[in-house]
Amino acid sequence: MSDKPIHIKFRNQHNPYAGFDMIKLDELFQRQGLDHSPFQLHLVEFYMIILVEQGQGLHTIDFTDYEYEKGTLLTIRKDQIHKFVKSNTGKGTLLLFRDDFLASYLEKLEALKSLRLFNEFLGAPKIQLSGKELEAVCNSVARIEAEYFNVNDEYSLGIIRSELHILIAKLYRIKSHNNQIVNNRKYLSEFIEFQNLVEKHATEYKKVKDYARIMGISTKTINTVTKTIVNKSAKEFVDDICTQQIKRLLINTDLSVKEIAYASGFEETTNFFKYFKRQTTLTPEQFRGSFQ
Repeated sequence: MSDKPIHIKFRNQHNPYAGFDMIKLDELFQRQGLDHSPFQLHLVEFYMIILVEQGQGLHTIDFTDYEYEKGTLLTIRKDQIHKFVKSNTGKGTLLLFRDDFLASYLEKLEALKSLRLFNEFLGAPKIQLSGKELEAVCNSVARIEAEYFNVNDEYSLGIIRSELHILIAKLYRIKSHNNQIVNNRKYLSEFIEFQNLVEKHATEYKKVKDYARIMGISTKTINTVTKTIVNKSAKEFVDDICTQQIKRLLINTDLSVKEIAYASGFEETTNFFKYFKRQTTLTPEQFRGSFQ
């Protein structure tokens, strides 16, 4: 591990200016010369869709293990921690893209709506596709693959953007029909604004009133928002995000527990220990040790 979280930036060797890439799962497992191991926890600075087309395996997203098989689709959003677990049978396709790849083509609001598919607070990152669903998704992926690798002309990236937008819309519809995602709910835009603020300022502010002040609304309204969308109080939601960020530092850095306490906004290490144990039932050292 290094002194800082392992941040994996978007790099496309096939087309450095594309903002999009495709990789076969089994090819990734065999790649040599990478600047990081895909089998260690790392934080990605882009979005990822993993479609499993064959075999079985395991994938870890934010410290939760997800079993996969044929028809499993996993979504990973920017700034999530994840790792691959090597599988001898797993085969599939990875679609990787930066957020500006969609936003450069779509209206900003429409792009943000599309990216809600990847928000783990609005829906689980795993979808198990049925026969017709899997066929439709595989057809979309096959069209993207043909355009990306076979055609690859001046029109290809525009076509891929359109196909990717359609694919995301299809996945959103599947999740919505299966009641696997929050959709068309009152307060959704306010919730996402609150979430973005907490993820950005969790080390500075741990009190709901601070976010209420920034948003210009009451703490009561914020509580109504989080209760409506994720059935949690605003304080519980703030604590969830803060705890997740602490976990990432514990697992993905060599910082001491004392340094992580300060980096997480705690002036007293004792308060940090109490906070983390209250949230996880483990001490910071116990949590870190469970991943070594």
